[in-house]
Amino acid sequence: MEKIQDIKVLFQQTEKEQWNALFLRYEQDERAGVQKLVAQYRRKLAAFEKEQVRLEKMLEFEKKYGPDFSCICGIDEAGRGPFAGPVVAGAVVLPPGLKIQGLNDSKQVSPARREELFEEIREKAVSVGIGMASPGRIDEINILQATYEAMRRAVEDLTVVPDLLLNDAVTIPQLPIKQVGIVKGDARSLSIAAASIMAKVTRDRMMIDYAELYPEYGFEKNKGYGSEEHRAALKKFGPCPIHRRTFIHNWV
Repeated sequence: MEKIQDIKVLFQQTEKEQWNALFLRYEQDERAGVQKLVAQYRRKLAAFEKEQVRLEKMLEFEKKYGPDFSCICGIDEAGRGPFAGPVVAGAVVLPPGLKIQGLNDSKQVSPARREELFEEIREKAVSVGIGMASPGRIDEINILQATYEAMRRAVEDLTVVPDLLLNDAVTIPQLPIKQVGIVKGDARSLSIAAASIMAKVTRDRMMIDYAELYPEYGFEKNKGYGSEEHRAALKKFGPCPIHRRTFIHNWV
């Protein structure tokens, strides 16, 4: 009789698509440990299949426009609202049909998982572009125009030339490329979700680095957003070079 540990190893080494055959093979095994193992992997398979349905739904726009466009790029930004730091945009071209497990709007993903997704996207994407606008530039031209500028730079940073942009609810001016704005696009398009992850992780890493230069403000925790701690530090120390002056006039 097979040992339970050996059965566990067999499940671990077998592709998910073949688990149903293993369920049939061991469903008559009366040992409690085996039945517990089978139940565990049934739950894992159900979760995997649910995730596949979600990911397939998030390919809706990529599949809709895929027949007519050969290079579809998702665009999103991070950092429109903070008191400090740049606004960062990501541009991502994914291979057609690629499903990355757990890929979602960056706000719906834990920081640790975002880091993992960042590396996986960078590895599997056709191309990734990053663009940004500095706090000074935000003050100069306002946050909306600075966001558009960062997005244009992200597209320019790609190693390929997209023929369609899927954007999170905006239309980027001064770009001679067809664009589709999708409301809540970072939760409805895998391409936009990937851009959201790339922008968010890039910006968060920058803010952690800035925290070493300007430790008074807690940037490693608040990432430049106007937390209570951040506002108190502004009142005590005044602004540092990466603060957006047009955002903090009520606090300084």
